Amino acid sequence: QVQLVESGGGLVQAGDSLRLSCAVSGRSGSLYDMGWFRQAPGKEREFVAFIRRSGGGIDYADSVKGRFTISRDNAKNMMYLQMSSLKREDTAVYSCTARTRILSTRNYEYDYWGQGTQVTVSS
Repeated sequence: QVQLVESGGGLVQAGDSLRLSCAVSGRSGSLYDMGWFRQAPGKEREFVAFIRRSGGGIDYADSVKGRFTISRDNAKNMMYLQMSSLKREDTAVYSCTARTRILSTRNYEYDYWGQGTQVTVSS
C-alpha cells in the first residue's frame, strides 16, 4: 500500500507565495499519475494540477494556470505544488493523490489520497 502526507500549508496574505509538499511512503515504485485537488468550505472537491511519472504531461485547472507549478522528485518520493500570486479564492484544503495506472489527464479516478493541508489566504 501507499501513504501520502501533505505539508506546507498555512495562513498567508493575498499576493504571497507558498509551497506544498507531498511525501510518499510504502510501495511508491508502483505509482504513475499524481496530482493535487482542493476543497473549500461548502464546495465540492476540485481538480488543481496533474503530472505524469516522468514529470511531463502537466495539466492545470484554468483557475490556477500561470500561478501554480506542479513538480515531482521520484528519487526522493516527493511531489510539490508551488503557489504564487495567491488569491482569497485559493483558500481550501489541498490534497495530493496518486494512482498505479496511466489514464487520461482529466480522469479523476485515483487509488490513494492524503488527508490534506489547509491553505488560508487573507485580504
